[in-house]
Amino acid sequence: MKIARTAATPDLSRRQFMISSAAAAGGLAVGFSLPTGARAQSAAGTEVDAWVVIKPDDSCVVRIQRTEMGQGTRTGIAQLVAEELDCDWSKVSTEQVTPQDNLARKRVWGEMITVGSRGIRFSHEAVRRGGAAARTLLLQAAANEWNVPVAELTVDKGVIRHAASNRVTSYGKVAAAAAKLPAPDAKSLKLKNMRDWKIAGKALKRVDTAPKLDGSMVYAIDVKLPGLLNAAIKDCPVFGGKLASFDGAKALTMPGVRSVIRVDASAVAVVADTWWHAKRALDEVKIVWDEGPNASESSATIAARLADGLVTQDKVHAFRKEGDALKAIESAAKKVEGTYSTPFLNHATMEPMNCTARVSADRAEVWVATQDLEGAHLQVAKTSGLPIEKCFVHRYDPGGGFGRRGRVSDFARQAVDIAKQFPDVPIKMIWTREEDMTHGQYRPISQCKFTAGLDAQNNLVGMHVRMSGQSINAWVNPSAIIDGYKDDRQLQGWYEKGDQQLGYTVPNLLIEYAIRNTHVPVGTWRGVNVPQNGFYMECFIDEVARTVGVDAVEFRRGLMRNHPKHLEILNLAAERGNWGKPLPKGVFRGVAQFMSYDTYSAAVAEVSVTPDGAVRVHKLLLAANCGHAVNPGQIEAQVQGSIVYGLSAALWGENTVEKGRMVQTNFHDYRVLQLSEMPKVETIVVANGDFWGGIGEPTIAVVAPAVVNAVSAAIGRPVRDLPLKNQKLA
Repeated sequence: MKIARTAATPDLSRRQFMISSAAAAGGLAVGFSLPTGARAQSAAGTEVDAWVVIKPDDSCVVRIQRTEMGQGTRTGIAQLVAEELDCDWSKVSTEQVTPQDNLARKRVWGEMITVGSRGIRFSHEAVRRGGAAARTLLLQAAANEWNVPVAELTVDKGVIRHAASNRVTSYGKVAAAAAKLPAPDAKSLKLKNMRDWKIAGKALKRVDTAPKLDGSMVYAIDVKLPGLLNAAIKDCPVFGGKLASFDGAKALTMPGVRSVIRVDASAVAVVADTWWHAKRALDEVKIVWDEGPNASESSATIAARLADGLVTQDKVHAFRKEGDALKAIESAAKKVEGTYSTPFLNHATMEPMNCTARVSADRAEVWVATQDLEGAHLQVAKTSGLPIEKCFVHRYDPGGGFGRRGRVSDFARQAVDIAKQFPDVPIKMIWTREEDMTHGQYRPISQCKFTAGLDAQNNLVGMHVRMSGQSINAWVNPSAIIDGYKDDRQLQGWYEKGDQQLGYTVPNLLIEYAIRNTHVPVGTWRGVNVPQNGFYMECFIDEVARTVGVDAVEFRRGLMRNHPKHLEILNLAAERGNWGKPLPKGVFRGVAQFMSYDTYSAAVAEVSVTPDGAVRVHKLLLAANCGHAVNPGQIEAQVQGSIVYGLSAALWGENTVEKGRMVQTNFHDYRVLQLSEMPKVETIVVANGDFWGGIGEPTIAVVAPAVVNAVSAAIGRPVRDLPLKNQKLA
């Protein structure tokens, strides 16, 4: 990885750290802005506030509200708190906040959902203030003890010094006194400049790695409780269908089986001593499905519906209308037109959906991995019928999320529904891989038509974009959509302003969206809508440049005069990616840039296509300007993860529909990138400290278009549809 150095960028060297376990003794817990103004008691000691626990042995525990699913958020938040606290990083550990704790404390930790690259981007100020408030109280306690002005004290790694009297103390020794002080005035807290960071800004090792390496990590799927029973479940294969009837007589005679039950209106579950007993028995249950009218749906009928949305004037939302694009295109000297498409995509997490639930007359609890802790908490209350104060969520790190475990708690709902039928008994429900693959919350399918007009000098004078596809918002809340059939969220990356800006200025621009929903449930896939929108826009811009014979980077530069940060990252990627320089015979370059989640990304791909049409990606250089780099090593890992996820989707990813149901059932027909297929990756991070951008999702947007543009250059014609496995490239 390379860090683009500026005057404001700190030296990003590596250092070792250890995690010390939290001692049971008392100490000081402090954060920022406890709404009640009261001091609570905790098992860790006297609490002043929410974010930090200081113990007598000087160890520090940082409380984490966000979900850690491999993206490094837990480590990043801990670094930010520790930075402002000025503690010893080798003595830092973390503990997770539960949604019931947050509810009881009037949401002192704020939102607990981890989607949309929010982990650091939406948490940094609160957690830094928590660390700064703790430091302020600890220093004041020492100043009071020594009867000296607090301004005369210094602190480093949790050791407080008064140079004039040569006195020294530590955080652990003054914690009890600090706990008795009033909370500092929020306006008095001064947060550090990025240039002064000593812990944040460093590529420190993640705090959650060791248990994953030594096998001690416990995931939700591993939960064991006294008296635990297991459940396997089978839902109607056609979305929107119902359970007509079932006969579980044979299943009930099989080893370990306790019961065969209905779940909701559309599923059957077997409860048994072990999960394998439950699964094998479920295969023997005779089920009659009421598949309903959706059983006639297929990929062909869905594609036809989307194609109609590209040409009709019915139920179309004019998202951006600047100038008169249609008139400009009509009178243009040259025209370029292209229609693109992307399919449904599954999240394909390594850990399938699962949840353990126990429901009694006055208490409901779940053991679950989720990106939306408060949403899961609410779902438990709703399904159990108990007040939310009597519902509890035991949180676990997910074995993969990518959006599937965000804002959707269908697996928790099913587990609680089953547990209600077995009062006081913990039930662990696990989906099979096949159930997981065929009952996902898929990335929306869409088609997109572009028309561009250029003048005699090859300047883009007008562009018309018509998107036709499924709306996530309309699926989640159909009644909320849709006044004028508006859903701007589906057009992420094409906004005029905000955190999802289109990086091009076109004199006459018309962007429209036609909502064409299907019966397939859709949700937030990594990057939500930016991966497909980045693919559409960046491949079409490339196609226009090739059509008029202008270099792809130069053509983009001509459209980016009003977008300096977009241009900066494009230029950096082009320079470091050796754009325009010779390549080995048969290898071609492709480029793409995009902005989303407040981060500017650009990529240069080096690709070859074999005579039989196989695509090989040799190298991907990816540059990202995220404003602040809290942990550059983790940024590099996130970029690599985005490339794996993005390449898997671009090369092979698709979920198709036949007879109303998903065709792909496991990894044998839902292909993902293998280790031997991973290209060489070079990551460049720009961190000027002028804004806070995300990392987990924005960088995926440029992966597919950079690769596809290289493929198009290799075969001499545009590629407009994904995945590439379906295209004739030979």
